[in-house]
Amino acid sequence: MKQAREMRDVYSASNKPKSMLAKRFWKDVHVKEGEGGLQVFLDHRPVRMPNKQILTVPPSKHQLATAIALEWDLLMSAQQALKNDYIPMTSLAARAIAIEAEDAAGQDNVRGDILRYILRVLSTDTLLCWAPERVMNESLQNGKTLRQVQQEAAMGIIAYLQTHVWPGVDIKPTLDPDSIIPVAQPELTQQVIHGWCAGLPAFELAGLERAVLASKSLLVSARLIHEWGEAFAQSRNVADAGRFGIEEAAEASSLEVGWQTSQWGEVEDTHDVEKEDLRRQLGSAVILVSGDSS
Repeated sequence: MKQAREMRDVYSASNKPKSMLAKRFWKDVHVKEGEGGLQVFLDHRPVRMPNKQILTVPPSKHQLATAIALEWDLLMSAQQALKNDYIPMTSLAARAIAIEAEDAAGQDNVRGDILRYILRVLSTDTLLCWAPERVMNESLQNGKTLRQVQQEAAMGIIAYLQTHVWPGVDIKPTLDPDSIIPVAQPELTQQVIHGWCAGLPAFELAGLERAVLASKSLLVSARLIHEWGEAFAQSRNVADAGRFGIEEAAEASSLEVGWQTSQWGEVEDTHDVEKEDLRRQLGSAVILVSGDSS
């Protein structure tokens, strides 16, 4: 919060507001425990969602509440709050709360839309799209082809999912060794994955959606959410070798880009920006689903 105030001081010294929306009407931002959970206050005013309800996150999600407070403390004006890019954690939390409200009302419009989207992604999952087996003049990195690197990354994640998340399901590569036509997953596999996703609590489902949008991989996203979601805290075993986190998820979902840039170099202000944005998006999903028990 102190760093946020210092940044605002530098900005405000050279940028005078020209309208009310261009002004910041609050001085301090803080988190309070209110009715039903944690709430973020701008001075004495609680942050509200577009439907005018007070934004309230579960009492176990202190990191999420703090992240929301920080992004509001970084705002220079009320006008910036109208753009989701400036308040991504607020928008993501509101998404989860909207799903929760729909569930309580016996509706499934938002949940249904999310399920249809993520199952479409499964048919072209980034983790399962491997390079052809035979590539002319292919160079090796650390003695391995791109396909071998992709297979190794995929097998580790698939093994975890088949053991801890979707026991015994058959997960196939999206592409045959010498084909560019996607291969559909077995019907039983699709049913099992659909059932698991449909049963996710609201915050885990919203986090899964954000991770899938960023990584274009349902498998990587499911692995990440299962590792950090509060809903899985009791059934999850934390391995001695370390946890599957943002960096691991980002690398697994961008292996081909990493391979190509290591060989040919990065395009400035493109690859480097996309690399950091991927980690930011995955990080926001982790913050959303994690809590005191994570």
